[in-house]
Amino acid sequence: MSSAIQISANAFTTSARDRIASYVAKHQRAGKGEIVALTPDASTREYFRIPWDKGTAVAAVYPEPFDPAVHPYLDVTRLFIEAGLPVPEVYDSDGTSGIIVQEDLGDRQLCSVFETASDEDREALLEPAIEIIAQIQAATPKAFARDSIASRLAFDEPKLSWELNFFFEHYFGSLRGEQLKHGETAELKVELNDIAAELAACPRVLCHRDYHAANLMVDKQGRIRIVDHQDARMGPASYDLVSLLLDRQPEPPSLGELRSHRLFFLEARRRRGLAAIDPDDFANEFRLMTIQRGLKATGTFSYQTAVCGRSAFYERHIRPTLTIVLQAAEWLERFPVLQRMITERMGLHSV
Repeated sequence: MSSAIQISANAFTTSARDRIASYVAKHQRAGKGEIVALTPDASTREYFRIPWDKGTAVAAVYPEPFDPAVHPYLDVTRLFIEAGLPVPEVYDSDGTSGIIVQEDLGDRQLCSVFETASDEDREALLEPAIEIIAQIQAATPKAFARDSIASRLAFDEPKLSWELNFFFEHYFGSLRGEQLKHGETAELKVELNDIAAELAACPRVLCHRDYHAANLMVDKQGRIRIVDHQDARMGPASYDLVSLLLDRQPEPPSLGELRSHRLFFLEARRRRGLAAIDPDDFANEFRLMTIQRGLKATGTFSYQTAVCGRSAFYERHIRPTLTIVLQAAEWLERFPVLQRMITERMGLHSV
């Protein structure tokens, strides 16, 4: 390996380090410089900032080789670029090495920018992020026309139910170590099944699937850019908006704030020529989606905390997320078993 290739100390596997070092050493467009390991989220991929031409690029190193012609990230990237969506440019892909090299958008995640932004600046960033959701949904026909993998995946009832069962297994089991009584389990499962069935029956549009502020970047020009879009699929119109407004929030936004953003989103859809949605119907779907998405996220946070040992990153999100779920259930005046079980555990135990 060239002496110019240096890899920062990190906890990633030797295989990933060796593969990216070998790739950079032999690739003509990769210049001399340091290879820096970037911290992944709940991902099987490992990310590195590498020298590239006159600047840098970000390389995603996958655990296995892949076929670039059918790879989900590359497939969805092609779809999103064709739809004019602000995803990073792909510079190169090496399926044999399991590497995708893409545009380096910097380190300014929208969630980090929000931490120090004024209310006015926050809104100025949030509105274009909401506009992008409408733009993604407007690309729904294009996804089907291209036979994108995103058009063949959906938040159908089995998928939504699986996510809710993941919450059940890892929040009550892995995290809390509880063995629920049979009757209590049965009552809760009835409510969870109702949530999945009702959301599965909603009209479906193209969704990013993980559209929270940690997966949106603010580039050097101050534009919102999308990352981590490989899991795009068809789902309810409220799905990405719930993710953006409520994922990983320290406390629930006010009812008025949520209503304002929902109306802004519906107007953004109208400007894109999408079908009109009754605001009251959308409010109900939004709240139901809040419950499902919040429970799914709680399952992920619980799993990462209790099974993967990453409590420093995830445990702090559990209680605020369940508070948001509880608020949505109370607004709907539904799911009394879920409400009671959350309230009891938040009131009597540390979540």
